[in-house]
Amino acid sequence: MFYIGLDLGTSGLKGLLVSADGIILKEASAAYPVRYPASGWSEQDPAEWVRAAREILAKLAHGVEKQVRGVGIGGQMHGLVLLDKKWEVIRPAILWNDGRTERETAYLNETVGREKLDACTANIAFAGFTAPKILWVKEHEPENFARIAKILLPKDYLAYKLTGVFSTDYSDASGTLLLDVRRREWSREMCGICSVSEKWLPTLYESYAPTGKVGCLPNAVLVAGAGDNAAAAVGTGTVKGGDCNLSLGTSGTVFIAGERFLPSVDNALHSFCHANGKWHLMGCILSAASCNRWWLEEILQTGDYDGAAAGAALGEGEAIFLPYLMGERSPHNDVNIRGAFLGLRMETTRGEMSLAVLEGVAFALRDCVECARAEGMAIQRATVCGGGAKSAVWKKILANVLNAEICSLETEQGPAFGAAMLAMVGCGEYPTVESAADAIVRERECVLPDPSLVQKYGEKYAVFRTCYPALKGIRTRRA
Repeated sequence: MFYIGLDLGTSGLKGLLVSADGIILKEASAAYPVRYPASGWSEQDPAEWVRAAREILAKLAHGVEKQVRGVGIGGQMHGLVLLDKKWEVIRPAILWNDGRTERETAYLNETVGREKLDACTANIAFAGFTAPKILWVKEHEPENFARIAKILLPKDYLAYKLTGVFSTDYSDASGTLLLDVRRREWSREMCGICSVSEKWLPTLYESYAPTGKVGCLPNAVLVAGAGDNAAAAVGTGTVKGGDCNLSLGTSGTVFIAGERFLPSVDNALHSFCHANGKWHLMGCILSAASCNRWWLEEILQTGDYDGAAAGAALGEGEAIFLPYLMGERSPHNDVNIRGAFLGLRMETTRGEMSLAVLEGVAFALRDCVECARAEGMAIQRATVCGGGAKSAVWKKILANVLNAEICSLETEQGPAFGAAMLAMVGCGEYPTVESAADAIVRERECVLPDPSLVQKYGEKYAVFRTCYPALKGIRTRRA
């Protein structure tokens, strides 16, 4: 029997056909556009996801349609998809990296209050979360708000189009700010605060629970799936207490698995449900590999990812890069901060600036790691996934910036691979997510920190930490 894992990303959808022992047999992908109708806004047409999924499922299942037993989806989190009474999309989806909800986020954190939010959901409001987006639609598009009959997350809209079932899972629902993460149920109080009818919300399932039959495959069931970070954690074996995974995708994440509910001190990190039925802490930076792509392709106009930083010595240059191209989430929660280069001299080279971009993302991830360490978590080892994980230089930087062993995996497909594993558990191939990870996930190589580089990067990180407070009040966006 075969299993399909889908990764509904920001710029495209990826799919894998996987055997029960974790061997990837086929891969397919399809791109779709992101639209930026105003500064800081980010939207997408949900119909693009459906088109891409049907195209990919057809390619992956070709010749083995009857042997595909299960499908799982890992999806971009926090996006707002609104349906009317005919189950038709009301407006383009507002994505996770959209920054329009500054006022709504401030209302939730300051007027409703952080203590109330923490009590209801175990989290505070971030601009990317779903609840502030709902409040924005209510305020700015009342005619659309009046039409709402169902609220879905991106992967759950795709799941509905594949099965006809309205479902979500606990990991993805955690990022809506409507879920009581401690009790793993929708928060009636938060729904009331956000003027959300509970009947608008989909049914909650564990990530590995079957939810319906996949219409385009004769013998396949769909499992509820997971938010992309939880799915990636499953795909990297980050499922036991204390396990840590770093993701270098469009955004960047630090994901720490827990055996029990993990509250975050001062809500600096997200406290969410995990895809294995437990919980996790997560720090998210809004721009990671996207920073490197912007710098190389848009600014330098080169595709030479491997050679861009040639000639620059690790930890030596004065150039510092702040990777806040889309604002920042963890731990600053600031939609207005912008990216910057600092410490430039006349003799600063292109290679040093290219290296500074990689270092800046690593420093931002360390901000999240330090929050976890401050809560008593000894993070000495982490797996890494995402497009940035292909860079040997970046992994070496991470090992020394974080002073931790950084391990690559034989399969670096993250969310899609984890989604396929969830489908295996849902179909009874493995009894638990943990047993599936033990059987399937295999490490390829590990990078150890170098004490001399750890010291150099420790000194440079101390400078990096002074930069955000210094630039925090500077606004470059026009009112």
